[in-house]
Formats: sequence, structure tokens, C-alpha cells
Amino acid sequence: MTSKSVRTTNAEPVQTLTAESERTTTTRPVRTRAAKSGRSQGLPVLGRFPVPLRILGYTAVAAVGLLYLMPFAIQLVTGFKTDPDAAAHPLGLIPTTPTTAAYQRLFGLSQAGDGVPFLRWLGNSAFIAVVVTTGRVLFDAMAGYALARLRFPGRTLLFGFIIAVMAVPGIALLIPRFLVLNTFGLFDTYTGMILPLLVDAAGIFIMKQFFESIPREVEEAARVDGAGVFRIFWSVVLPMARPALITLTILSFQGSWNEFTHFLVATQSSQYETLTTGLARLVSGGLGGGTQYPLKLAAALLSTLPVAALFFCFQRYFVQDANAGAVKE
Repeated sequence: MTSKSVRTTNAEPVQTLTAESERTTTTRPVRTRAAKSGRSQGLPVLGRFPVPLRILGYTAVAAVGLLYLMPFAIQLVTGFKTDPDAAAHPLGLIPTTPTTAAYQRLFGLSQAGDGVPFLRWLGNSAFIAVVVTTGRVLFDAMAGYALARLRFPGRTLLFGFIIAVMAVPGIALLIPRFLVLNTFGLFDTYTGMILPLLVDAAGIFIMKQFFESIPREVEEAARVDGAGVFRIFWSVVLPMARPALITLTILSFQGSWNEFTHFLVATQSSQYETLTTGLARLVSGGLGGGTQYPLKLAAALLSTLPVAALFFCFQRYFVQDANAGAVKE
């Protein structure tokens, strides 16, 4: 009697497990069949829209994209038109008589001797943009790390002043900037064009916020190994801040390349003209009469290519988690 009861009690869990496994095996095919039936009936599954609705959405997105690309296409085509053709058909996408006269004038290859100092503008813009970008990335990173990690008197007040500078419109500082440059003898010089642009309040804010997101355990481990403050910043923290540095590089290059108001009050001679100030004089009619649409739009197109190429090369670094795997367990 005892042995039979023991066998009966031992068999009950086996039967229970078998029943549960049978339920799971029988319910899974039912769910699969339900999902397949939903797809076969043309119903939205997992948030997917019907094919006609998706085609309509893609068409609308493509139409909006083409609408935004239309001005760039007109700019590209107009550079190969003649002045009468551009004036008669400003929105035409096919030149009546294609010509490269506008680009020949820009690069000094015109036989008529009516060239434009575009290469000098390009050289000034490239030189200033490279120097300003390098200095701004270095100084903004150092200032951002100091505000994020170092403890010194007045740190909070200093950061508040930086935020206040970001709130002031740049146009309000033009006259004070001119007075300062003129007082220190920096007006109409490369130093006066570069020095005020080497530090940017927005760049300091970006780097400070990024450095605060880096775990302190990484710096503490380097400090235990005997590294100093600058060694920790240069060899440990700065390589981890690559996404923020690339973002700051793109923004700094774009800002210095497209800078206009500062160069307008910092220079006077034509030898210091950049692409922005030179194109402004060209558009205002300082280089001759007529509309000169092909020449102006060709110069504008060439001036946008470096910034566009830099952005498309490094756009994937805009959003990236640099802290993944930084802390060792």
C-alpha cells in the first residue's frame, strides 16, 4: 500500500509538467496562425500601414524633398548659363546655351580680363576657418573640462556669465568689438579677424555637458595610476569625447566659414576679404553692372561645397554613445 501511494505521488508532477508543455505547444501555433491570417486579410500588423498608404506617404516625402532641392538645382544650372539666358529664364533647369564663362571668371581664366579675386577670398576663408576651428576646439574643450571637473572659487558664477553671453545677440556686440579692435591696433589685420573667434560660449557649454556625462570612475582610476589633471584630460577624457569634438569641429568650421558680421567690422582692405564679404560686395554690384546671376550663383555654390562635404562626412558622429564600455568592472 505504501509503495503504490509513493508511485502515485511521484507521477503527479510528471503529469503536470506534461500538461503544461502540451498547452504551450498548442497555443504557439494558434498565435502564429492568427498573425498570418491578419497579414493575409490585409490588416495592419505591428503598426504597419497598408501598402497604398505607405506609397502615398513616400510620395509626399519625396515631393517635399524635391521642393527643398529645387533652389540648389537652379543654382547649379544657372552657373552654366549666359547673363541674358539667366535673366530671361531664371527658373529654367536647362541652359539654352551652356557655357563655363562664370567659372572662368572666378578662377581667373577669362580672356576678357574681367576676373574676380575668388581664389584670394577662398584662401583667406580657408586659412581663417582652419585656425579658428583648431583653436576653438582646443580652448572650448579645456574650458568645458575645467567647468565640469575642477573645483575653484567662482566656477558657478563664471558658468552663469557664459550662459549670459549666449543670450546676447551677436549684432549688439558689433560696435563694442570694433572699438576694442581699433583700440588695441588689431583692426584690418588677420589677428583681429581670428582672435575674437577663438573661444565660443556655445562650444564651452557643449563640452561641459558632455564631460559631465563621463563617469568619474575613469578619471579616478587614472589618478590612482599617478596621472595629473592635464594628463587625465589629454590622454583619458579627451579621446572619449570624440563625438562631441567632431560635432564642435563641424559647428566651428561652419561658423567661421560663414562668418560675415565680424569680418565686416574687423577689416577694411580688399586683401583681407573672405568669401562672405567678397560675395556681399559682388552681389551689391561692386564688380560691374548687370545682374550677373551666373557669376554670383556659381561663386555661392563653390563657397557651400566645403561645409557640405564636411557635414556629410562626419554626420554619423553627431549622435553616438562614447561612454559604452568605459567603466571596467
